[in-house]
Amino acid sequence: MVDDNTLGSRLFSIINATLLTIIALLTVLPFIHVVGSSFATGAEIAEKRFLLFPTKFTLSAYKYIFSTNTMVKAVSVSIFVTVVGTLWSMFFSVLTAYGLSRKDLVGRRAINFFIVFTMLFSGGLIPTFIVVKQTGLLDSLAALIIPVTINVFNMIILRTFFRNLPDSLEESAKIDGCSDFGILFRIVLPLSLPALATISLFYAVTYWNTYMHAILYLSDAAKWPVQVLLRQIVVLATGMAYDSAEYIDVPPPSQSVKMAVIVVATLPILMVYPFLQKHFAQGALLGSVKE
Repeated sequence: MVDDNTLGSRLFSIINATLLTIIALLTVLPFIHVVGSSFATGAEIAEKRFLLFPTKFTLSAYKYIFSTNTMVKAVSVSIFVTVVGTLWSMFFSVLTAYGLSRKDLVGRRAINFFIVFTMLFSGGLIPTFIVVKQTGLLDSLAALIIPVTINVFNMIILRTFFRNLPDSLEESAKIDGCSDFGILFRIVLPLSLPALATISLFYAVTYWNTYMHAILYLSDAAKWPVQVLLRQIVVLATGMAYDSAEYIDVPPPSQSVKMAVIVVATLPILMVYPFLQKHFAQGALLGSVKE
């Protein structure tokens, strides 16, 4: 047994705690800088190259961003796409992963091969756009969800997690007369909360950060998600394409607007993480330890 009271052990603990504290500060300081700069005036931002806490508090950047209902609509679109898309993707990912985890599935190896094949090779941008157009999804919010229904990497984590569950649970359930769907929804899923929480967070972050698909498939600005609109606001704030008809007459400094944009784009999805934190590390590891 290792003695934790020795000089070497105490010294190691002190050095370890010091290094971890420094790393934690280096990780947190950029976030504090972004938030602080979003509330700072243009003069203070120009004066201080690295600003943590502004001396003069101002909401001009946020007033600029939320000066019209356009931002509220964009946030609503992103929330809708994130919630519906996450539920949609989780439903099909769970069904696919559970089916492929069953050893008695006919053609399981071939199906696994074709699914994993899509991780390496895809149809490409133009063929995908043609498929979206021909299926009538163009210029609809469904175009941001259906084409990316299943992420293969996420599905593989779930499949591996389901494989690691004891076979005796399934056998006992079958003896009690439970159907396959009953086994999935009444036994497998309740035991898989860490993995489900982890994959749900992966999907939620992906849908919240939707940008390229919105640029490609949506021509109606009223359907833009928040990421596309925030990019447009940054462009307007920097003076590259300024249209004062939609925004306040005197825009705040572009740097504070950029920082406020980062806060607005990050905060909502960041607020979800604490609710899933206790499952996150466990779910990511349990689904990838063994095949």
